[in-house]
Amino acid sequence: METLGQDLETMRRVPLAPAHVDAICAIGGEVFYPTGAIVMDIGEPMDRFIYVLEGDIEVVDPYTGERMMPSSLGPTQFLGEIGFLNRGTNIMRMRASVDTRVIEAPREAMLELMSRVPELSDHLITVFAARRRKQFEARNDTIKVIGADRDPKVQAVERFLSRNRIPFQSYDMDATDRETASVCSLIGHTPGVIVGADTRLDDPTPRKVAQYLGMDLGICADRTYELLIVGGGPAGVAAAVYAGSEGIPALVVEDTAVGGQAGTSSRIENYMGFPTGISGTDLTWRGQVQAMKFGTRFVMPRRVEALSRREDGAFCATLDDGDELCARAVLVATGVQYRRLPLDNLEELEGAGIFYSATEMEARFCGKTEAVVIGGGNSAGQAAMFLSRAASHVHLVVRSGSLAASMSSYLSQRLEADPRITIHYHSAVTALHGDSWLEAITLRTKDTEQRIGTRALFIMIGAAPNTDWLSGMAETDEKGFVLTGAVAGQADDYATTAPGIFAVGDVRANSVKRVASAVGEGSVVVSRIWQYLEDTRVAG
Repeated sequence: METLGQDLETMRRVPLAPAHVDAICAIGGEVFYPTGAIVMDIGEPMDRFIYVLEGDIEVVDPYTGERMMPSSLGPTQFLGEIGFLNRGTNIMRMRASVDTRVIEAPREAMLELMSRVPELSDHLITVFAARRRKQFEARNDTIKVIGADRDPKVQAVERFLSRNRIPFQSYDMDATDRETASVCSLIGHTPGVIVGADTRLDDPTPRKVAQYLGMDLGICADRTYELLIVGGGPAGVAAAVYAGSEGIPALVVEDTAVGGQAGTSSRIENYMGFPTGISGTDLTWRGQVQAMKFGTRFVMPRRVEALSRREDGAFCATLDDGDELCARAVLVATGVQYRRLPLDNLEELEGAGIFYSATEMEARFCGKTEAVVIGGGNSAGQAAMFLSRAASHVHLVVRSGSLAASMSSYLSQRLEADPRITIHYHSAVTALHGDSWLEAITLRTKDTEQRIGTRALFIMIGAAPNTDWLSGMAETDEKGFVLTGAVAGQADDYATTAPGIFAVGDVRANSVKRVASAVGEGSVVVSRIWQYLEDTRVAG
């Protein structure tokens, strides 16, 4: 299956072209670091591009002060990873192991150079992405998440880091090994998050972690954007790529993590170009990197709660903490979210045995237990297949009597043939059992009931659109999906009833609820938005 970047171990060490080095020297200056000096520390913003002329730079373990990795960076190599594109926070301590000379160039000047020299940009981004992949898959433990196994709030942080492909190490507070005991003692044996050796994030939330990592970006101090894209799923990310490539200053606001509902899918096999499949998170992460390369900015986890329009025609979005940002056009790409079941004790057990996504983070709770997946769509089917590798058995609960109308044929055939999976047709979960963690569910099938012992229930049923924040500015149908095109009285398929507001993807009424169609709509709509911006600029 395709992953988020190339394998750094198989990439040849190819120096930058002499002309590219000369260009970097022209915008930067030479800096000397004596042996033992810290070149870049944990918590610093990645606002410098550092190219090594002479010497050697190593990654340092913040706890022991010793070299953390066998490899280091020498002449013709450069520091940094993909977070450099949006001035993220550095999470690895870099030290000169011998006397070292480097060229340091300001980030903004470097990004401008990359935009002018695509060959240089391609080289740097390929290496940056490969480094992020290596850090993530090796579970670099500069960020330590402690106690996610017992605290739903810490689980939320873990999911945020995982879905945004930020490297971290997770520690179960109930484990008895020496390393876990040592780490837990740092925070008094209470759930939490530690960055480096001495930075503890008290009462951690995805927002606090994002702020520390520089993902909040100080957006509200900026000028009015040309385009505000609300939602970072496949449609929103595709629009971000094309907006950036067309030179439209755009900002994407996402309330959870890039990927949207597609990001909860462990394996997408019917997306063109990935014959062995790709996870929804990796697919959209690649798109995010591509969009950042063109200058589109992302901010998360922030939620738009209301929308208004100024006298000059610009739209102003109010965010979850009262901040406001404005844009001349708005693209609604908020997609849909799984509905909750009307079951007693549901809210109390969310994150404690009840989940709404099926990734590696959730799959670990399936060991030594049976898993139950509720839903008859592709996401539920993919979840059942994925979880069957970890759970002792998987039960797929389907309300109807067939999967044919709601699931791709190749997937339903696999499910029906897999002995590790039992499909319960004409069935529904009617009760949850357990106090601090889910212990069992009651399953009703026609006139019979049975109790299934499980510590992992995945709810993937019908979806509701995320459109309340539109504040009535664009019309929706009776279910809340945004009206566009002919039903909205517009010639443009993606134009809403409000000039300047467009909608794409699953949130759009009568759209095809597939990743490929969402990507296609997000790509196409940008040309319509560009025309709107041009027309209103002339009119103004």
